[in-house]
Amino acid sequence: MRNRQRGSNLGLLLLASQVFQLGIDNIPPATLATLVLNVYLFLFPFKPILQTCVSVQQAYWFGDWHRLLLSPFHHVDDWHLYFNMVSFLWKGLNLERRLGTTWFAYLLSVFSLLTGLVYLLLEAGLTELMDDSSFSMQCAVGFSGVLFGLKVVNNHYNPGGVTYIMGFPVAKRYACWVELVLIHVMNPGTSFIGHLSGILVGLLYTLGPLKTLMKLGAGYSGYETPYTPNRTPYYGAEPSAPPQHSYTAGLSEQEQYEAAIVASLQDQGRRTHSRPSGGLSTNSALSIEEIRQRRLQRFDT
Repeated sequence: MRNRQRGSNLGLLLLASQVFQLGIDNIPPATLATLVLNVYLFLFPFKPILQTCVSVQQAYWFGDWHRLLLSPFHHVDDWHLYFNMVSFLWKGLNLERRLGTTWFAYLLSVFSLLTGLVYLLLEAGLTELMDDSSFSMQCAVGFSGVLFGLKVVNNHYNPGGVTYIMGFPVAKRYACWVELVLIHVMNPGTSFIGHLSGILVGLLYTLGPLKTLMKLGAGYSGYETPYTPNRTPYYGAEPSAPPQHSYTAGLSEQEQYEAAIVASLQDQGRRTHSRPSGGLSTNSALSIEEIRQRRLQRFDT
């Protein structure tokens, strides 16, 4: 096993810098473990990228099913890793504290595997429908499909309101679909079917039977026990304010997607510059304990 060939690794350095700015103690354990796994497999890949990506040809025709386990956790380059992990940190901080570490880890495991399976089904269906075997040969790799599924779940637990995509307001319930189309239009090299698979898995969880099946399979009833960090993070906000954490370098989640559209999931690492938004302000009139209590009330609702 040898390291892959990389360039300056600026994306990896930025990721490390922003993780330490946030503070490792502030990252819930399942989120942190998943982040570490992705970084480790980038530095020490289990196999070359062409042997970890998943496709109908490799998984079904040739029986190489272990690609379903490997493909979500391998990345093409450091920018691919960087944008996926920055987006994942934001979602992990919200969802793991909402669902609890045990259930969130379970959710990640199921989503990682099921997103690949749905991807294979969609590509196989397109092969038959279009009578075009090229669909079966398209190979996908990276965590972005899982991220789309997590975004659906996060929007489910935070319904209503709007989000801004490329500066335009979009209702949260439609945000995933707009991002799906926009990313593919502006960066055709991304896996449209892979992202769509993640959305469908997220919908199976929030609107379909997946959540019920997971509860039956796990026999676990306390899945929404919130995770509470050991100390109050410095990036606290009032409950009504959308979280914008320092590890995003001042970027809101929408601005992260704008940057990701340009730089993430490309075969060659490209540097991109995003306009930073204003940093998060905290209300000095509130005590740390009051802020903590308001957060807990938000999670309970």
